[in-house]
Amino acid sequence: MENKTENKILWKDRLRHLGLPLSFTKYYIDDDRLYVQKGFFKTTIDEILLYRIIDVKSTRSLGQKLFGVGTVTLYSADQTDKILELKNVKNAGKVHRFLSDKVEKERVARRIVGREMVGAAGAMMHTDPHDMDLHHIDDDGHCECDHDHYDVSFDDFR
Repeated sequence: MENKTENKILWKDRLRHLGLPLSFTKYYIDDDRLYVQKGFFKTTIDEILLYRIIDVKSTRSLGQKLFGVGTVTLYSADQTDKILELKNVKNAGKVHRFLSDKVEKERVARRIVGREMVGAAGAMMHTDPHDMDLHHIDDDGHCECDHDHYDVSFDDFR
């Protein structure tokens, strides 16, 4: 008999070396979360709620292209994993599209609109357009640097 509280795994893969799944790092996605399981002797599992993912990016180096893998980078509002890389996964482009669609569906299902993500996105995207380094942001959401760049104020979205 199937356990109703356990979500069905929609996608899974491992960190691959030379295109082969020879590692103890596993990635999997169920209905509303992404999990990263690492380790053999000591196993840690980290999870991110899909609706908290702000942006998805995929990259493929020449070596990754030769072995049919790529890296999917997730930018999230999660406190412990603001940037998470799913390294050397098979079909990275398809995984990218799947994650983007799933994240959007989760946001719609939870009725989360852009303004709920502004605090997280504002902190992530508050960057200098010249060197893209993150800057210190004060409690009011303002940058304390002394050069011109795009200033994101949380007051504008309240």
